[in-house]
Amino acid sequence: MLKLKSANYEDIEKEWLFQRSIPVDENGFLNDYPDISREDFDFALETMIAQSKGEKLPEGYVPQTVYYLWDDDNIVGTFHFRQYLCQSLIEGAGHIGYYIAPEYRGKGYASQGLKLLIDEIRGDVQDDEIYLRVNRDNSASLRVMLNNGGYIHHQDDTKYYVRIKK
Repeated sequence: MLKLKSANYEDIEKEWLFQRSIPVDENGFLNDYPDISREDFDFALETMIAQSKGEKLPEGYVPQTVYYLWDDDNIVGTFHFRQYLCQSLIEGAGHIGYYIAPEYRGKGYASQGLKLLIDEIRGDVQDDEIYLRVNRDNSASLRVMLNNGGYIHHQDDTKYYVRIKK
């Protein structure tokens, strides 16, 4: 069964193994913890959970909740929800960033995970639309967004800026 769970201490071992496997930059999804040691992940997880509550935020950052997408007992992806947008996020990455592990791509996990997240956060988004951004050469991720009700709001040389009505 597919489900989203916010980062938590109960699942720390599987979260750590998954998080450390994500490249530092995968199609614009940035990972602050690539190859992190298990010992250092204790602090990283504490920071992730605190930041979801608006605590321990670096200057200029907004609260962000990290969710892991689970298929039964396996983490297959992660979704990051930024709880509100500052100007740089309005013009940039938006509310949501996500990553699906390579071995799970092309199987519908991103589409299903994004739908689950939208259902989860719809009431928490202060704007009329949910903002997302995708590299123009990432047609699979663009399809995921469009299949979840998104439309291309605008584009530049390298990115599509997608909006999904709440």
